[in-house]
Amino acid sequence: MSPTQIAIALWTLVHKETKRFTRIWPQTLLPPSITMTMYFIIFGSLIGSRIGEMDGFSYMDFIVPGLIMMAVITNSYSNVASSFFSNKFQRSIEEMMVSPMPNWVILCGFVLGGMARGLGVGLIVTVVSLFFTRISVAHPLLTVGVVVLTAALFSIGGFINALLGKKFDDISIVPTFILTPLTYLGGVFYSISLLPNFWQGVSMLNPILYMVNVFRYGFLGVSDIPVGWALTAIVAFIAVLFTIALWMLEHGKGIRS
Repeated sequence: MSPTQIAIALWTLVHKETKRFTRIWPQTLLPPSITMTMYFIIFGSLIGSRIGEMDGFSYMDFIVPGLIMMAVITNSYSNVASSFFSNKFQRSIEEMMVSPMPNWVILCGFVLGGMARGLGVGLIVTVVSLFFTRISVAHPLLTVGVVVLTAALFSIGGFINALLGKKFDDISIVPTFILTPLTYLGGVFYSISLLPNFWQGVSMLNPILYMVNVFRYGFLGVSDIPVGWALTAIVAFIAVLFTIALWMLEHGKGIRS
């Protein structure tokens, strides 16, 4: 395929994936905004007023970056996992596999579609947060960069989940039993400096901790871990997962029964 044809194929996939979740926005975009509004009311306004400051900031200001990142993570992941598995279940993915499209175009098309939903929901949650607090961004470029990288990482993760899944229940196991616990334990609602040294060390094994802290640093200028180290870890995770996903796709892992 020529570069022009590859660009058209990639744009077509991304457009299809974007239209997919925007067409059913009451199911894909509205529920996360309502859920995060509940978090802002319960944890930020009601409980936060009793907790007081966290790392020198009001509790509401402290949790806003974490809640935005939580929305980006869950929606990026679930969009690709459900979309690709649906294509696999309907066997329409086989038509893509036998087409002249390179496998990396197929992977990137689904990943970019997942990123679009994750970032879209993140933007909605950011707007919702303005009703509860004033947002100041200390490092705008870093903030945008890390949220884009995070959306990419979990979109790739959703793609791998869909490849490995054999039935619809399989694509809900990872979000329920792995992704959700890691998110809640990733410093969204607390600073790991409050934990004993042993549990601080255990928390460092949680990849979501790095993303939440870098994103919070972009907003507030504070982080529990070195920002450079965290960014390096995120990029490394993306490189490893992208390589795994592409290898699986090229070898038909999860495609052929």
